[in-house]
Amino acid sequence: MPKITFMGAGSTVFAKNVLGDSMLTPSLEESVIALYDIDPKRLSESEMMLSAINNNLGNKAKIEAYCGVENRKEALRGANYVVNAIQVGLYDPCTIIDFEVPKKYGLRQTIADTLGIGGIFRALRTIPVMFDFARDMEEVCPDAWFLNYTNPMAMLTGAMLRYTGVKTVGLCHSVQVCAPTLLKHAKMEYDDSIQWKIAGINHQAWLLEISKNGQDLYPEIKRRCAEITEKHGDMVRLEVMKRFGYYITESSEHNAEYMPFFIKDKYPELIDRFNIPLDEYPRRCVNQIKDWEKRRDELTKDPHLTHTRTHEYASYIMEAMETNKPYKIGGNVLNNGLITNLPRNACVEVPCLVDKSGVTPCFIGDLPEQCAAMNRTNINVQLLTIEAATTLKKDYIYQAAMMDPHCQSELSIDDIVALCDDLIVAHKGWLPEYK
Repeated sequence: MPKITFMGAGSTVFAKNVLGDSMLTPSLEESVIALYDIDPKRLSESEMMLSAINNNLGNKAKIEAYCGVENRKEALRGANYVVNAIQVGLYDPCTIIDFEVPKKYGLRQTIADTLGIGGIFRALRTIPVMFDFARDMEEVCPDAWFLNYTNPMAMLTGAMLRYTGVKTVGLCHSVQVCAPTLLKHAKMEYDDSIQWKIAGINHQAWLLEISKNGQDLYPEIKRRCAEITEKHGDMVRLEVMKRFGYYITESSEHNAEYMPFFIKDKYPELIDRFNIPLDEYPRRCVNQIKDWEKRRDELTKDPHLTHTRTHEYASYIMEAMETNKPYKIGGNVLNNGLITNLPRNACVEVPCLVDKSGVTPCFIGDLPEQCAAMNRTNINVQLLTIEAATTLKKDYIYQAAMMDPHCQSELSIDDIVALCDDLIVAHKGWLPEYK
């Protein structure tokens, strides 16, 4: 009977997906499910929701709730799997800060959770909390697997893998939907005969191959995509495929801010040309908060609540480890030579085999050089941010921002340093003290 601990269980809808999936999985249905959060109201709502689902599935799981830092160790004690979905600082105040302070310097963002100045500061306030989790896990569940869903994925997962003893893999939704999304643009069918291979870094992994019955589909896909004339929500990714030769895993609103080409004060017409949704994440957060107010009763007070298993990786990973039936994922792991033209200490996203022995990543070799070059511009920021978080030296924060493609294309060195200083002050209480 495995124990699954969910960190950040106040993320009710996501908890429903991952833990509802687990309750529907025969090898996991009798699990002890420990919910942990620092917000008692949101924790209680998730507990009510999951208890209703569990009751309608025969009450096979045992659900426990733990609130507050003082109870964190008990939530983790004896866990076999720890699912991480925390957001340190929440939308208000920290995401608002991540967007509003850079605007004073003319720096606009779309999502700001993975790279850019927003991604850097999200990592700086999250890594210390995850290191606290790691210390507890090393004491009370040293053999547990840590399944990280929290962004910035590469920075957080890389920090855990390099600086803790916790077995960690980073998980993202974008790999599963990459090939189907591209084929939809090309008005081509996706079915089980489609074969694909993806590797790179999180949110910037490359669809290296896509074929059907041994036939390369890329030429026809590119021909069809080149004929699209109407505006749509994925124009940045199709432009990247046109210029770099390969489609990329994460959405256009994300990738617009990972590169120096699309959000430029000097060329405001690019925003319209590539249909870039500036300030998308704050709008999304506001809408999700409103939506939650509408859905709260539906999810927390409906005694007949049910669930259908989703495509989230977590339950399939746990099932493979429990049953020893292999399952393939796109996982975020330490490179260590898997992608030979990216740094060894980078966190990369590659195909991985999961079974009772754990997560075994696949060797890729060299990426196409232009793809590796683009990845390295993002890895520079990731590695320097991890240095900042682990040394508490302010210079590394400045250097991470200086190497960020968006920051360096828009701001001077002096402005970058001043922006970082302003963000450090604005995040007071959410960051450790930097030297």
